[in-house]
Amino acid sequence: MRISIEISYYPLREEFIPAILDFLDRLGSYDDIEVQTNGMSTQVFGQYDDVMSIITKEIKESMSLPYSVFVLKLVNNDLQILPSTHE
Repeated sequence: MRISIEISYYPLREEFIPAILDFLDRLGSYDDIEVQTNGMSTQVFGQYDDVMSIITKEIKESMSLPYSVFVLKLVNNDLQILPSTHE
């Protein structure tokens, strides 16, 4: 099953940008998932098992920083390949 996850990451520290960029770089290093970022969140697309194992690993790595907050939305479909409903 293909899924989509929207992730918002809030490292609650003064220098928050390096932590976010590090997380995004790590996600981008995987060939098994597709990652798209914008100013508000990051979207991850792929097979359920691949996405969940990668997200679990990389969130755990980022949680080593004190006060790391993640907000996730999961959809049981690949939103990249769904036809537009606004046509």
